[in-house]
Amino acid sequence: MKRIVLVTGANSGIGLALCERLLATDSEIHLCLACRNTQRAMAARSALLHSHPEADISLLKVDVGDMNSILEAAKEIKKRKVVRMFATGEGLLTQEDHVNVDGLQKVFATNVFGHFILIKELEPLLCCPSMTSQLIWTSSSNAHKSAFSLDDYQHSQGTESYSSSKYASDLLSLALNRQYNRRGLYSSVTCPGLVMTNLTYGILPSFFWTLIMPIMFLIRFFTNSFTLTPYNGAEALVWLYKQNPESLDPRAKYHSCTSGRGNNYVKPKKMDLREDTAEAFYKQLLELEHKLRQKVGVTEEANK
Repeated sequence: MKRIVLVTGANSGIGLALCERLLATDSEIHLCLACRNTQRAMAARSALLHSHPEADISLLKVDVGDMNSILEAAKEIKKRKVVRMFATGEGLLTQEDHVNVDGLQKVFATNVFGHFILIKELEPLLCCPSMTSQLIWTSSSNAHKSAFSLDDYQHSQGTESYSSSKYASDLLSLALNRQYNRRGLYSSVTCPGLVMTNLTYGILPSFFWTLIMPIMFLIRFFTNSFTLTPYNGAEALVWLYKQNPESLDPRAKYHSCTSGRGNNYVKPKKMDLREDTAEAFYKQLLELEHKLRQKVGVTEEANK
């Protein structure tokens, strides 16, 4: 059976670079671009087909920060009855936050909870007895333990929403392995390093980046975390795609690294995670899932 790869946030940045590299690595895959903006998704598909004319690429409209959008997207995927690998995009790269239409903190909903719901909805497809499935999360070196609290896991009271959400995704990956490994589903975490994307460039004026970029390339001779380009940042994602998921360390974060000479490689580093915290967080997500499903009038069983 053809390997299926579903990538969220696939229309730009690391997500798009990942798609390009996956098609260059394995031309036989079916690639599904899961994006919020249909126009940008179509443009990304056209660009990918330009360089890979024979590629099998489909589109899926989904906003992982919107519960109803996630449920509708999951229904569509179930109709297609295909999904074997699921790679998350960068998500929201911001410490600023607000409450979304579902009453959740936007950064938490987009970077963590939306993907959790999508995974739960696709559980019958991901947990297939005849085939191993793989989840790959794009985390960050800014996933700080100090920013996360079980008492405020949505980070409604803090000022480090992005850092909290990325640490939360690390915890969730660990918990998912405990819950699903025996059913053939494995989860891993990556860090793309310092990558310059449209999101990054938007933080400061363009003239600043024009001045600072040469310096950043020089700094790369002293640190391997300055991957800088989306292509380099996707190195760990592509490397994980090629591995046997069962052989990977569930407590490691796989970092994309680039040497001063521009050579890419992957370096695993142990994450500072506690099993009991991961399990407690997973239970809290299940409780939140139950409340949200009641709110939208959809049960988990009705979608299986």
